[in-house]
Amino acid sequence: MLRSVLLKSLLAFALLFAQQGAVTHSISHVLAEQSQDQSLPHDKHCDLCAAYAQIGSAVGVSHIHFDFASSFEATSDTYSVAFRSFAFSAFAARAPPYSA
Repeated sequence: MLRSVLLKSLLAFALLFAQQGAVTHSISHVLAEQSQDQSLPHDKHCDLCAAYAQIGSAVGVSHIHFDFASSFEATSDTYSVAFRSFAFSAFAARAPPYSA
Protein backbone atom coordinates (compact mmCIF):
# COMPACT_ATOMS: atom_id res chain seq x y z
CA MET A 1 0.00 0.00 0.00
CA LEU A 2 2.85 2.38 0.81
CA ARG A 3 4.39 1.69 -2.59
CA SER A 4 1.12 2.58 -4.34
CA VAL A 5 0.77 5.87 -2.44
CA LEU A 6 4.41 6.70 -3.10
CA LEU A 7 4.04 6.03 -6.83
CA LYS A 8 0.88 8.15 -7.11
CA SER A 9 2.42 11.06 -5.23
CA LEU A 10 5.60 10.81 -7.32
CA LEU A 11 3.60 11.00 -10.55
CA ALA A 12 1.57 13.94 -9.24
CA PHE A 13 4.71 15.88 -8.30
CA ALA A 14 6.35 15.01 -11.64
CA LEU A 15 3.36 16.47 -13.49
CA LEU A 16 3.40 19.54 -11.26
CA PHE A 17 7.09 20.24 -11.86
CA ALA A 18 6.79 19.57 -15.61
CA GLN A 19 3.95 22.08 -15.90
CA GLN A 20 5.96 24.57 -13.85
CA GLY A 21 8.84 24.11 -16.31
CA ALA A 22 6.46 24.79 -19.21
CA VAL A 23 5.30 28.03 -17.60
CA THR A 24 8.83 29.27 -16.95
CA HIS A 25 9.82 28.37 -20.53
CA SER A 26 6.89 30.35 -21.95
CA ILE A 27 7.82 33.31 -19.75
CA SER A 28 11.34 33.20 -21.20
CA HIS A 29 9.83 33.42 -24.70
CA VAL A 30 7.76 36.46 -23.72
CA LEU A 31 10.76 38.22 -22.18
CA ALA A 32 12.90 37.49 -25.25
CA GLU A 33 10.21 38.88 -27.59
CA GLN A 34 9.94 42.06 -25.54
CA SER A 35 13.67 42.70 -25.64
CA GLN A 36 14.17 42.00 -29.37
CA ASP A 37 10.87 43.34 -30.78
CA GLN A 38 10.89 40.34 -33.12
CA SER A 39 9.28 36.95 -32.88
CA LEU A 40 10.44 33.58 -34.14
CA PRO A 41 9.53 32.99 -37.80
CA HIS A 42 6.51 30.76 -38.32
CA ASP A 43 8.47 28.04 -40.10
CA LYS A 44 10.82 27.52 -37.11
CA HIS A 45 9.61 25.91 -33.91
CA CYS A 46 11.05 25.65 -30.44
CA ASP A 47 11.81 22.02 -29.50
CA LEU A 48 11.03 22.58 -25.83
CA CYS A 49 7.64 24.07 -26.69
CA ALA A 50 6.80 20.93 -28.68
CA ALA A 51 7.88 18.73 -25.77
CA TYR A 52 5.93 20.73 -23.19
CA ALA A 53 2.81 20.68 -25.37
CA GLN A 54 2.42 16.98 -24.59
CA ILE A 55 2.04 17.64 -20.85
CA GLY A 56 -0.39 20.55 -21.10
CA SER A 57 -3.01 18.57 -19.21
CA ALA A 58 -3.05 15.44 -17.09
CA VAL A 59 -5.43 13.39 -19.25
CA GLY A 60 -5.59 13.27 -23.03
CA VAL A 61 -9.10 13.00 -24.51
CA SER A 62 -9.88 12.37 -28.16
CA HIS A 63 -13.43 13.76 -28.04
CA ILE A 64 -15.78 15.33 -25.52
CA HIS A 65 -19.52 14.73 -25.70
CA PHE A 66 -22.12 16.40 -23.48
CA ASP A 67 -25.66 15.04 -23.64
CA PHE A 68 -27.84 17.74 -22.11
CA ALA A 69 -31.03 17.06 -24.09
CA SER A 70 -32.13 14.02 -22.10
CA SER A 71 -31.77 15.70 -18.71
CA PHE A 72 -33.69 18.87 -19.69
CA GLU A 73 -36.67 17.04 -21.18
CA ALA A 74 -37.36 15.14 -17.96
CA THR A 75 -37.21 18.16 -15.65
CA SER A 76 -39.15 20.64 -17.79
CA ASP A 77 -42.38 18.61 -17.70
CA THR A 78 -42.56 18.24 -13.92
CA TYR A 79 -41.28 21.60 -12.70
CA SER A 80 -43.69 24.50 -12.24
CA VAL A 81 -43.56 27.66 -10.17
CA ALA A 82 -46.42 29.74 -8.78
CA PHE A 83 -45.73 33.40 -8.02
CA ARG A 84 -47.75 35.29 -5.45
CA SER A 85 -47.35 38.97 -4.78
CA PHE A 86 -48.23 40.55 -1.48
CA ALA A 87 -48.54 44.26 -0.85
CA PHE A 88 -45.62 45.60 1.14
CA SER A 89 -47.16 47.42 4.08
CA ALA A 90 -44.17 48.31 6.24
CA PHE A 91 -44.28 51.99 5.24
CA ALA A 92 -48.06 52.43 5.11
CA ALA A 93 -49.27 55.71 6.65
CA ARG A 94 -50.92 55.41 10.06
CA ALA A 95 -52.58 57.84 12.41
CA PRO A 96 -51.01 58.65 15.76
CA PRO A 97 -52.19 56.57 18.72
CA TYR A 98 -55.52 57.64 20.23
CA SER A 99 -55.18 59.33 23.60
CA ALA A 100 -58.27 60.18 25.66
